[in-house]
Amino acid sequence: MNIKTLVIIIINSLILLVIALLSFSFYKQFASVLNDRILMQLNSIETLETIQIENLIQTEWESFQKSEIYSEDIHKNNLVLSDSIKNIDGIHDLTPYHKNKLATIGFILNTKKGKKIKVIDYSKIQNILLERTGMGESGETYLVGEDFRMRSKSRFFPDKKPYDIPVKTQGVIGALKGIDGRGIFNDYRGIPVYSVYRLIQISNLKLVILSEIDVSEVNRPLEKLKTRLMTLTFVIFLIAVTLSLFLTKIIVDPIKSMQNSLKVMAKGDYNQNIQYKRSSNEIKEMFDALSNLKASLQGAVKFSDEIGNMNLKTAYEPKSADDMLGKSLITMRNKLIDFKNKEDDTRMMAKRLMVDGLENERRRLSRELHDGLGPYLTSLKHYIENNVNNELKKTEMKKIVDETISEIRLMSNALMPASIDDFGIGATLTNYIKSLNKSTSINIVYEDLTKQENSNISSHQATNLFRISQELINNSLKHAKAKNIRITLSEFDDFISLFYFDDGIGFNMETVKLGSGIVNIKERVEICNGEILINALIGNTTFEIELPIKL
Repeated sequence: MNIKTLVIIIINSLILLVIALLSFSFYKQFASVLNDRILMQLNSIETLETIQIENLIQTEWESFQKSEIYSEDIHKNNLVLSDSIKNIDGIHDLTPYHKNKLATIGFILNTKKGKKIKVIDYSKIQNILLERTGMGESGETYLVGEDFRMRSKSRFFPDKKPYDIPVKTQGVIGALKGIDGRGIFNDYRGIPVYSVYRLIQISNLKLVILSEIDVSEVNRPLEKLKTRLMTLTFVIFLIAVTLSLFLTKIIVDPIKSMQNSLKVMAKGDYNQNIQYKRSSNEIKEMFDALSNLKASLQGAVKFSDEIGNMNLKTAYEPKSADDMLGKSLITMRNKLIDFKNKEDDTRMMAKRLMVDGLENERRRLSRELHDGLGPYLTSLKHYIENNVNNELKKTEMKKIVDETISEIRLMSNALMPASIDDFGIGATLTNYIKSLNKSTSINIVYEDLTKQENSNISSHQATNLFRISQELINNSLKHAKAKNIRITLSEFDDFISLFYFDDGIGFNMETVKLGSGIVNIKERVEICNGEILINALIGNTTFEIELPIKL
């Protein structure tokens, strides 16, 4: 094999190998980023529609509880309910009891005045599921019951009754086991899909919600990219072969000239003029350019890898104004940053909605205890005073009723102190800690530095500050073995400061398994856009929390 052929083979083999490796690497990383993005987008859609469905059902349930309608013609709704199901209060999936097996969610409530039964307007739920934003051409969100049958219309079988469509997929099985997840598997049509799933469980109602999009639709841009990369590789290879022929001529001609001169000298002719064809600097410049190209591509691949790993703060600058690859990667990174920010906003909104829902439920339960059981017990006390003649029994009965009233008042205050809306967080914590000091041997000192008048602490912040203080005190009482607790709540013009101290055993932030208590505290600080600093030392454990005040 002569040197020209060898050089051509080596140069073109190396070029082909580099291009193939770079194309494969870029394709795999782009595919990975696309997969993650699709799953995150489906997760956002599924989370939003789950929240909307849960809020709709909860709102309808609360309205139903307050209504004065104590019966509903279930035959009008083609329902055949057994006595056992009629006696179970709560929210039910009544589809199996429908004569035509139409998707049905109903409410059942047995009261002293009678039995209340209502069927929810299922079109409201269907309208939520029909939202197509971000779902592409093949995406859909649908519901599945515990019997592995569909509870909402299929966009692929619109003329088919949902109950007649069995859906026993990996996602449904996992969700019914209490596992929320995502993945790629075959859907009820037997077609591979990207799927995000979770279990909606409200009262006696269990439904699986799935958001899915066909793998084939997602892979269309990947197939186009694959075709383009293969075409680009082939074109570059052809160009490389042509150039290598030209370049080898520049390299080989001087060598042949020297070879001819050596043959002449081998024949004993030493008087010849040896002519050398000097190579220009273009060859050196070419290798320098290839080195720069390699460095540029290495930087682009490294940056693509960082993007694939969602390290979106990685710095990268295009090599020039004409660096289209660099500009494309920068554009991709910026779009991923925007998407991540929107995802973070959605996650934060979901946390806020969850916490607000929890607090509203606590407020409702507190009001039910205070306004519901309280008057009954007071009436019972008056009845005992006026109708029981035996003084000993009367005293004992009044004592039991008084203790019950006191216990209900404590439970009501623990759920949601009424004073938090009437007198603010400062007075509420003062009363709460006074009651704690009566029931525990630990010395708890509270300093209220909030503004007594014209306070700018919102009701949302006040509720979260109260829950945070409750959690901190509870942790100290249960785990810290503390003897002294000191709390200071200060209100400034721009922020609120909560300082908490105990002299307990502390904990190691690096090795301790942070339970739901610390997690709940951090999440409440986060949804209030605040900051928290924890120092967990023996004898000096402190929590410093600051929440901004929005005027």
